Amino acid sequence: MANAIVSQSGGPTGVINASLVGVIEQASKHPGITNLYGAIHAVSGIVKEDFVDLKKISKETLEVVAKSPSSALGSSRDKPDRAYCEKVLAVFKKHDIRYFYYIGGNDSANTCYIINNMAIEAKYDLKAFHVPKTIDNDLRVTDHCPGFGTAAKFVACAIMGDDLDNRALPGIKIDVIMGRHAGFLTAAAGLAKQREDDGPHLIYMPERPIAMADMLGQIEAMYKKYGRCVMAVSEGVTDTDGKTYAEKLAEDAERDAHGNVQLSGTGALADYLAGQIKGKLKIKRVRADTFGYLQRSFAGLQSETDADEARRCGREAVELSKKFQSGSVSMKRTGEGANYGVELFRTDLVNVAEHTKHMPDEYINATGNGITDAFIKYALPLTGGLPKTEYLGNYPKI
Repeated sequence: MANAIVSQSGGPTGVINASLVGVIEQASKHPGITNLYGAIHAVSGIVKEDFVDLKKISKETLEVVAKSPSSALGSSRDKPDRAYCEKVLAVFKKHDIRYFYYIGGNDSANTCYIINNMAIEAKYDLKAFHVPKTIDNDLRVTDHCPGFGTAAKFVACAIMGDDLDNRALPGIKIDVIMGRHAGFLTAAAGLAKQREDDGPHLIYMPERPIAMADMLGQIEAMYKKYGRCVMAVSEGVTDTDGKTYAEKLAEDAERDAHGNVQLSGTGALADYLAGQIKGKLKIKRVRADTFGYLQRSFAGLQSETDADEARRCGREAVELSKKFQSGSVSMKRTGEGANYGVELFRTDLVNVAEHTKHMPDEYINATGNGITDAFIKYALPLTGGLPKTEYLGNYPKI
């Protein structure tokens, strides 16, 4: 008999709490686990020994938690080095913690990997398991990541409404969407299209660098064709020299513990693009929004598919910890369309730690400013379904 601990790290999502509840309910059935601790604010909470007794949380409360966005245990952007991880391991030894479940992205997988290796070196019996989460959908091995489907649903629904707004009062509309290195979430804007002339008319992803002159030319062409243009732009969109436009705008910008420039939570890129369009294309009605943090923590818009898979991943981490010493939970797609489904499996932590997956070429159109049917086939099932809209202006006139 021993104790277990679970925590959540990195950016919150709409279903990361479903994974947490999956861990809690399965760990509560594990005959080898006596106490289950929840660390407040991830590894920083572990070293401070700031724990919640998760076995005392009622089932009714856990169901509400599972449907709540953001991280119920709090999160952290700390990037633990070896000295930091030594403190974590010392706390584990102090509390006889033998099971470590860490819900997060590739940096979280790396933290899990470091602590696991240190435990092996110290001959301390520890089961370290990473539960995947990220709205960026950029973890390797797994077909997709819990959190992406719900964020993709938010983006698609927001673009649907924005496109209808733009039809009512035509002009140029810029929507800046999360995605530092991978364009999956920005590409999800394309799921909003229901009619041939629907926006987004242009989608710009980090995988396809573009010169400002070329972007302006494409915007102008769409404006001439439709009398308006809705564009989805990744916060990580880059110039042809490989630098992001956001970085060029903010040489002294705030950086996090991982050295990343703050891209979300600032409207600088949207304002810059709007200024370029107004100044060089002389189009008067130009509006811009930065979706920012809303897209990863929005209540009442969970994808049922995403929430179910996230919860399953949490449960699977506990089940795998009965058989293996460490690993990361991954998903493999088993069907498409009406037969869509996934099966879960274990991969080594080293396969996920710190690595980033990018949008495959087959998901990006030939001109680099839109998506393909292959991406729609891949991403649409993950949203759990999208609403239908109608516009009367395309109907026959009297």
